[in-house]
Order: sequence, then C-alpha cells, then structure tokens
Amino acid sequence: MKIIALNGLLGYGYTEKALENAFANCPDYIGVDAGSTDPGPYYLGSGNSFTNRNSVKRDLELALPTAVERKIPFIIGTAGGSGAKPHVDWLCSIVDEIAEEHQLSMKVAVIYADVSKEYVMKKFRDGKISAMGPLDSTEESIAQSNRLVAQLSVEPVIHALESGADLIICGRLCDTAIYASPAIMHGFDPGLAFHMAKIMECGSMCSEPVSASDVMLGEITEDSFTLTPMNPIRRCTVRRVAAHTMYEQSDPVHIYEPDGVIDLTESQYEQITERSVKVRGSRFIPAPVKTLKLEGTRLAGYRTIAIAGINDLLTIVSIETIEQGVREFLKENFKAYSEDDYRIIFRKYGPTPEDVHEEFAGNLGLIIDVVAKSEEIADAVCAVARSRVLHYDYAGRKSTAGNLAFPYSPSDIHMGEVYEFSMYHLCQVDDFAECSQTVWREYNHGKVN
Repeated sequence: MKIIALNGLLGYGYTEKALENAFANCPDYIGVDAGSTDPGPYYLGSGNSFTNRNSVKRDLELALPTAVERKIPFIIGTAGGSGAKPHVDWLCSIVDEIAEEHQLSMKVAVIYADVSKEYVMKKFRDGKISAMGPLDSTEESIAQSNRLVAQLSVEPVIHALESGADLIICGRLCDTAIYASPAIMHGFDPGLAFHMAKIMECGSMCSEPVSASDVMLGEITEDSFTLTPMNPIRRCTVRRVAAHTMYEQSDPVHIYEPDGVIDLTESQYEQITERSVKVRGSRFIPAPVKTLKLEGTRLAGYRTIAIAGINDLLTIVSIETIEQGVREFLKENFKAYSEDDYRIIFRKYGPTPEDVHEEFAGNLGLIIDVVAKSEEIADAVCAVARSRVLHYDYAGRKSTAGNLAFPYSPSDIHMGEVYEFSMYHLCQVDDFAECSQTVWREYNHGKVN
C-alpha cells in the first residue's frame, strides 16, 4: 500500500513537481496534518487558525481534484490548526469553495472531536482523568473551559474510510492516525503502520535537505515500510529517518499512542536506494487501558506589550535595578488593583549585566509584557511601565531620556485575548470513538446535497 503525506502541515506549501511525482506513483491514500498545539493555547481558545487561509486553499486545491478524480481517499487531521468545531467548519468552508470551483462530486466525512464540560466533569468525578504534567485539573478549571477537544486516534477515521469517504476532515487527531488508519484498516502490522506514520506526519522532515514543505511517499508491506521523498532534490537517509523517529519523543525506543506503544528496540533501518530507506522490526504493544488526551482552554486575560531596544551600556548594567524600581512604582501607582488584576513580565533578550564591559558593543531587547483581567487595565499598566522604564533614574546616569529605542509607533501593542490551557490530561475511555461525532456531506458537481 502506498500513502502520500502532502507536507508537514496544510498551508506550509510544497512543490508541484513533487505532487506530480507522487500521483505518478499511483498512491492508495493521501493524508495531511493540519494542526498542532505547538503555537500554544490561543488558537484553540479563540477558534482561529494559525495557518493562512489562502495558503491552506492552495495546498488543498492542487491535490484534492486529482484525488477525487482518481478515487484516492484523502485524510485531513486536526483541521483548522486546533481541531475544534470552529476550526473544522473553517476548513469545510474552504472545501466548499474548491468543490464549487472544480465541480467536485464526493462523499465527505466531517469528524468532530469536541467534548462537553458535562462529559469531562463526569470523567473527573469518576477518577478517570490523570495529569500529563504539572497542570492540575479541578472542577473549577473544567467549568471555566471555553473549549474542550479530545485527541482522537484511528478508530473514527477507519470507520469513515470503511463507510466510503472520499475526503475526511477530522477535528483534533493524533498525527499518526492520519497515515496509520488506512494501513491498519487493510490489515498491515500496527507496529509498522504507526512507526511509518510517526515519520511521515512531518512531510519531508526525514530527508536531506530537511523540509516540512514537501511531499513524502510511504509504502508499507507485510514486514516493512519504505520512505521516499517525491521531490528529486531530496533523499531519505538512515540517519534522518532514524532521527525523526525520535521527534517529540522523550523515549528513543518507544512511541506512545492511544492504542498502545510502538516498541522500536528491534527496528532496523536500511538504505535500499540512494533516496529511499526501508524500516522493519517495529512492534506494537496494545495499551492495557484506553485513554485519549483532552485539551481545553480558558480565558486568562488580555495582553498589551511594548517592545524596545537598549544599547546604552549603563542602562543594560542597571536593568535589574530598573525593573525592580518599576514594579514598586506600579504597586504605588495602581493601589486600586489587586495582585490578581494584572501581572507584568520584563522579557529580556541579549546580554546579562555580567556580560557588559567597556568594549561591549551590543543591544538588549526588552519586551514589557502585561496580562490583565481587562484590556483597560493591561493598557494602563503597560503605558505606565513603559514610560517609567524610559525615564528611570539610576546611579551614574547622565542623560534625562533615551533609555529605550522603540521600533514601532505606537509603542504599546494590543495583543487582545490571552488563553491558557485548562486541560491537558489523559482521559480513560470505554471506546476510542466515544469522543467523536461524524457528520456526512455529499457533494454533487460542487453543490452540497
């Protein structure tokens, strides 16, 4: 079986020649990841995508019409960047445009991964929620969540494929499920399927030169899988393929997925051509308890920042004194605000005071970062902090102004709403598909029936 990874993330781009070569290899399935938690909780909380709409449409529009014409099922995971309903619906609107413009007829499975507060609260009270790190879960944090999703695995994708989907638009989904699902559905070894998927999900990142913005072809057989980049300027090597196996993994020989663990202790990597690597020996160990990761967000406040540069040596040496003095001034100036009303962080990029000497010729970057319970408070605190740093009087200072150089006018930048994770936990489930809801859409010459 042959599976195409369009690129590492929908909207990142890829070369048209690589796509042409991929289709020439007669693939059985096409997949692409469309999201990540790497950009942080804002995008899940806000419902916005971190990828550009025009770029996403470009990547889809080049591949989808040919896939539909050739009856090659197309799987998209974590639609819209974060995989909640607003993100999925955003991507569906792009598909609607492409379908109409190219008069496509296809059967589309839209798989939502949103879960309700009531569902999560019951799991919490039943003792079926466990932390993945330092973030605690409480009834309060669950109740405060504005959006909650479960990171799905292969089961709902396999069900959609078995039901005849030409295109699957999935909400929050394990990256590996995009490529492992069709292989497992057709009876291939899940150890090989998940291992291949783990490497493919970043496009051509396992090749030289490295790129997430290009097409990768994976071919799985009974006892191995082979990876080949579709752009002729790239080549897979044993070193790159083995290294990418450890991408985002804390354990170099175990890949943890909802369905189980992929044991790589016996995996073997072989350079079979100048541009292709074959892998065998990966083994699957089923999970003793079924779990899915829950991701949730809540509003943390509103952010205003000021960005400045400092190239005066004495100011750089005195920066810690200036910061402390500004904090004390803010407490005095804003007595009406409690400690919970705002927080300020002075983010410094560059030399420490200890690095500075008479011959030093460098700059210190400073970001005054204020998050408050309202936009008005964030604006006020940032404005006062910025002006206070600008004119702060420290020992040895000769000038009366000019501590800071501002690259932007206005100097105070409104960043808007700030979200934080309220949930980043494992949830015990009875069925891997219990957090998914599939809605079917039929397109007939570009129109949804």
